[in-house]
Amino acid sequence: MPHTYVSDLVHCVFSTKERRNLIPPEVQPELWAFLGGIARKNGFKALIVGGTENRVHILLSLPATLPLAKALQLVKGASSRWMNENHRRGFAWQEGYGAFTVGVSQKSDTIGYIRSQAEHHRKKSFEEEFVAFLKKNAVEYDPKFVWG
Repeated sequence: MPHTYVSDLVHCVFSTKERRNLIPPEVQPELWAFLGGIARKNGFKALIVGGTENRVHILLSLPATLPLAKALQLVKGASSRWMNENHRRGFAWQEGYGAFTVGVSQKSDTIGYIRSQAEHHRKKSFEEEFVAFLKKNAVEYDPKFVWG
């Protein structure tokens, strides 16, 4: 076959360093748009970006040629620099991230979920949500390493 065709949708979740509230609501739309721009500039797509004062959820569509770890390095590195230069000195993301594959049939539900982050987190903490993602996706983890 002369061409490669890939559908690689990944729901990525990462928080600010020490889960501090470093992303004020008035900065969020600009940061979310900037994250989408980083993806476009680097040849992949951010289908939706959302989050709260201390975390980001982003649904990425990755090409076959770009490893997930590289995509997140690009997103987190450039956005951290941008936040430090434009909004908040001392801004940093946590070292790790969560990444969960999404089937095409789950795409619209995932987009809705990311869109409603502020509402969703009135009911469930980030810690509860993240552990639920790990369990739902059968990801083995050691609780002492999840939160650093």
